[in-house]
Order: sequence, then structure tokens, then C-alpha cells
Amino acid sequence: MHCMQLFAHQTMKHLDFNLLLDLDALLREGSVVGAAKALHLSAPAMSRRLTRLREAMGDPLFVPAGRGLVPTQRALALRERLQAAIEEVRGVFTPQEVDFSRLQRSFTLRANDGFAGMWATRLASALAAEAPSVSLHFMARADKGTEALRSGAVDLDLGVAEPAEPGMYSEPLFVPAFVGVVRENHPLLGNGRCSTVSAEDFVAWSHITTAGRGPTVGRIDTALQALGLQRRIAIVAPGFQAALTMAATSDFVATMPEPFARWAMAYHRLQVFALPVAMPRVAVCQRWHARHHADPVHRWLREHVRANCQVDLVPSVVV
Repeated sequence: MHCMQLFAHQTMKHLDFNLLLDLDALLREGSVVGAAKALHLSAPAMSRRLTRLREAMGDPLFVPAGRGLVPTQRALALRERLQAAIEEVRGVFTPQEVDFSRLQRSFTLRANDGFAGMWATRLASALAAEAPSVSLHFMARADKGTEALRSGAVDLDLGVAEPAEPGMYSEPLFVPAFVGVVRENHPLLGNGRCSTVSAEDFVAWSHITTAGRGPTVGRIDTALQALGLQRRIAIVAPGFQAALTMAATSDFVATMPEPFARWAMAYHRLQVFALPVAMPRVAVCQRWHARHHADPVHRWLREHVRANCQVDLVPSVVV
């Protein structure tokens, strides 16, 4: 409001905020020549700016006194407000400094349940160490479109890389292998004695797939079809965590990204094995809208997501 009040005259439609600096220099230097030097202008150019100031303010602002100028009462009355106005305008162009210890903000992240189950608490703890009042809201990744990112309903989308779109940024987090998962001592692995599974043995058991997993299921089945084989899908689970629980408590075979399967081994009696068919790896990315790209708080969030996704991602050693 300070800036607007300074120039509430007929020139309001053509505001030039450089006039703030001109008036400040004239008040400090007390002469057109001195103000010109301070602003790296010629004396005639400074004189023209003083004329514009007088027209804008409807006041002479400065009157001759010897070899210099003295401010009018109007100019003196503006001095304090002028400093506040200049600082306010400069603040618009100054990089934002964030006090994370005082930050209060809630982020909405769209991710599948495997990602949330494995990393959500660790991510929240890492953020809380710097910003205790920050909270995370995880929502299901049923809709992979960008509308929620464009509208601001979602701050960050976490999942398999999607085609590039204008106004969107994307960063790879990790590139997982897909593995098979069965309960401990499952006959498929010879009660734990086998280290490999043949394609024929793999399709001999009923399988669990995950709803909304995209083309991954198709790739497995396509690879099996090339061998003249087909698996039987017995259950379509709503998410990776449900599939892991089902596999841990049955003879069904599940397939999923290796980081999720190995994380679950700490909570379920499971065994992980390499798939008997070659599967191309697909990057898991974080994706955000351009409006957040330069936001230091959002950048801080992305840095923590990236750092947390690298923890425990070591070379695969399947049984």
C-alpha cells in the first residue's frame, strides 16, 4: 500500500517505481547533480526526473537554496514512508529466505501405497527435523493425469515416468527391477532351497497383480507369451501393500518393484526371487508443475524426497 499511496495522482495509470529511487536520492544528496551521480545519470536526465516527480506529486518537492536544494514539507513527510516503500518493492525481487523452523505448510503428494508405506514416515521425520509444523497428505495415484498438479490440488506426483507435458517438470528418483514375491518356504522355491525359478514353474502357480499398475502386467505377460506360456491371474489387489500381505499368507505369487518387496521382508515372512523373463526397467519419478519450480520451500521438499528415495537402494541380491 505504501507504493500506491505515494503516487495516488493522475499518473497512477503509468507508474514508474524508479521515481521512488529518484526521490530517495534527491533527499539524501540535496542536489540534482549529487542525485545524478548517485544514480549514475546525467544532470539533465536527473532534472527531467525531478520534473516528473513534481508532476506526479503535485508539489515542487525541492526548492533552490544557495547551490543546492531543500525539501518542501511534502517531501519531508514522505521520507519515512519512502524508505518503507523502497524496501517493500526490493523485497519483491529479493530471493525468499525461508525460516523452516517457523514454516507452517501442508503438502499433498500423490503416490501408490507401496511408495507411501516405504518412505512416508521416513520422509515426514526428515522434514520435521527442520520444519516441525510441516505435514504430508498422501493420496492414491488412481488418476495419473496432470490436472491436479495444474490446479494445485497436488504438490508432487510420485510414480512411473509419464510422457512430458508443457508446464511440467520431472526428475528420476530410482529405476527399480521387478521381482517375484512369495511366502517363506513356498514350494515354488523348493522350500527356500532354490535360487532360480523357471518360466514353466512360474506360471504353474496362481498370481496376484496390482490394480492401476499400468503396462507392467502387460510386459510380463508379453514376455511369457513369447515363450508360449500364460499365467493365471487369481487376484487383482488394490495396491502393493495388499498384494504383499496376500502373498505372505497364501501360495499366490506376486510381482512388484524390488525396493517395496525387500522393505516388506522386515514385516512379513517373504522371499524374493528374480523373474524368469527379462523385464525392461522403468524410472520412478517425481513430477511437479512449473509454478512450484522456483519456490524454495517446494525445492526443499523435492530435495528431501530425492534423498530419502536413495536410502537403502543397494544393488539387488535375490534369493
